[in-house]
Amino acid sequence: MEKIKGETYKVDNPLKLADLATLEDFGTSEKDLKKLLEDIREKLGKFQDTLYAHGKYGVLVCLQGMDTSGKDSLIREVFKDFNARGVVVHSFKVPTELELKHDYLWRHYIALPARGKFSVFNRTHYENVLVTKVHPQYILSENIPGIDTLSDVDEAFWEKRYRQINDFERHLVENGTIIFKFFLHLSKEEQRQRLLRRLRLKQKNWKFSPSDLKERKLWDKYVECYEEAIGKTSKPHAPWYVVPADNKRGARVIVASILLEALKKYKDIEEPELDDEIKANLEVFKQQLEKESE
Repeated sequence: MEKIKGETYKVDNPLKLADLATLEDFGTSEKDLKKLLEDIREKLGKFQDTLYAHGKYGVLVCLQGMDTSGKDSLIREVFKDFNARGVVVHSFKVPTELELKHDYLWRHYIALPARGKFSVFNRTHYENVLVTKVHPQYILSENIPGIDTLSDVDEAFWEKRYRQINDFERHLVENGTIIFKFFLHLSKEEQRQRLLRRLRLKQKNWKFSPSDLKERKLWDKYVECYEEAIGKTSKPHAPWYVVPADNKRGARVIVASILLEALKKYKDIEEPELDDEIKANLEVFKQQLEKESE
């Protein structure tokens, strides 16, 4: 199969999701895709070790997608070879009472990666221009000054929120955070099949919620909101990638490949050199330890 290139999936212009494929034909077997992912994630794991030793950058991986798009399993498979201390996963649910006492970006800000680490957001700060745009009544619970009724949640409100998100991400990048944003592009038919699988397989029943079907009825509205949010916030310093997600294994390979390709461009990320004095005395230190066994 041909080498996967991030530019193929990067969003540079306003997009129409209906024009983009939800299934990628790699022209290879599932077994080969599995082996390819194993090779890439091993390299990513080694990169994370170097990133940690270097200690000047953090990496933020943002995952968005419709229900059943495969975010959980992608996280499990792509980051499997990372040092457990080197990656932290955050799944953002309905805001808590405490979170609602702060601005909408607060809970995301405190979950950002420390220098040398990866943070993975399973659902992200973009929920604040997706779910809340489909259900604008949720905005009222944020107690924002000047937002007292649904009529106050107008287009000017959403434009301001897009600007705030762009400013937030630019600030992060300028201070050493490398940002990746992936939209797992799932077809409506594939979602139907995955929901049915949750119902048919007893071990998958726990994943199903009647609310999944209620949100599915709003599919077109969600697509419209995703198109607008992605189009307005895909920037050179924090680009969006639209990843075909009908094939879970393929989606994982694409995401892992994009991460590795982009991170390898940071030539300044390398293990620090030992202090000259320590380096000059390595043999002395070794001899001290060897004598302890005598």
